[in-house]
Amino acid sequence: MCTGHAVSNEECGIRDVWASNLEEEFKLIRQIVQKFNYVAMDTEFPGVVARPIGEFRSSADYQYQLLRCNVDLLKIIQLGLTFVDENGKTAPGYSTWQFNFKFSLSEDMYAQDSIDLLQNSGIQFRRHEDDGIDPKDFGELLLTSGVVLMDNIKWLSFHSGYDFGYLLKILTDQNLPDEESEFFEMLRIYFPAIYDVK
Repeated sequence: MCTGHAVSNEECGIRDVWASNLEEEFKLIRQIVQKFNYVAMDTEFPGVVARPIGEFRSSADYQYQLLRCNVDLLKIIQLGLTFVDENGKTAPGYSTWQFNFKFSLSEDMYAQDSIDLLQNSGIQFRRHEDDGIDPKDFGELLLTSGVVLMDNIKWLSFHSGYDFGYLLKILTDQNLPDEESEFFEMLRIYFPAIYDVK
């Protein structure tokens, strides 16, 4: 258990993934996901920087347009994936991968309060700028990993609209669809089984 004293991610079964070990870690994930096919997911992103303007059909339409404009404008910073089996048991050794993406405080947009929170939580922005993963490289490996586009993979999340928005942007290498219905259609293709416990 990882409590009581300061411990490293490695001691807690968390693998830090940077550009240098991305391919190697995906080899392990391809093996693990065959038995540990429940995937808990969380992302870190640089906050909310824009609000959509205009007329909206409903509150839900406004919320989707808010998500869409921010995901389209901003970059993901970190993605965590934890793999468990149907009984909630983790794989021996590592069960969580923390993917650290390329992000520059001097070039990329962000909300300052979100960055302050992430820095206080230990995000190493200098390393993200120097050693971060290119989202295109990640997207290519994720597409062929057996983790997406598979009916037998169960995605577990909490209040995950932005999380899945960033993943769809990476997987398609495109901005999000204009309409929420198209967004949900794409979600069903890439992530056929989602359980959002919000």
